[in-house]
Amino acid sequence: MAKTLHITFTITIILLFSSSSIPCTQSQTTREYYYWNENNGVEDLIDQVCKRTPFYDLCISTLHNNPLLSPKSDIKQVALIMVNNILSNATDTLNYIEALLKHTKDPQLEQALALCAESYIPVVRFTLPQAAVAISQGHFAFASYCISDAVKEVNSCEGRLVKSPSDKSPLGDRNDVVQKLVDVANAIIKLLLKA
Repeated sequence: MAKTLHITFTITIILLFSSSSIPCTQSQTTREYYYWNENNGVEDLIDQVCKRTPFYDLCISTLHNNPLLSPKSDIKQVALIMVNNILSNATDTLNYIEALLKHTKDPQLEQALALCAESYIPVVRFTLPQAAVAISQGHFAFASYCISDAVKEVNSCEGRLVKSPSDKSPLGDRNDVVQKLVDVANAIIKLLLKA
């Protein structure tokens, strides 16, 4: 009986120590995508996340020196910052559209800008704030849907301003930045969905 207890105890100890060295793929994947070792710092987090986006330089410049990021930040925080940056850019673009509307004398441009404002208003007031809330609550698929919907409105605006390849959009650069920020945010949210 003592020999059986000794063997059982020995096997238990061996299993206990060996199980701690067995790699757990899911756990490592989750750690890789969702949490970074805080000893590596926030710059490593930013670099590793931005490498997985289609616009690395834009991602880096958006997140670098952001006061909301700390050594304890995770990808969820990065995604939230990116969505809030999209909201900031979209709000700035809406304000720019409203300023252009006050000064334009071209009736066709005025109509196109008014339609752009109609596209941007729900994006700024509802869609992007909903995306931020969804990320905060862990509803990453809904957040992705929201920002994808927002970029459809931005593209719709651009389509109203550019009827032919020779047309120059007064919002082209601004709409392009919003489009790229959405692509970056979607790539980051995909990392969260994989976690």
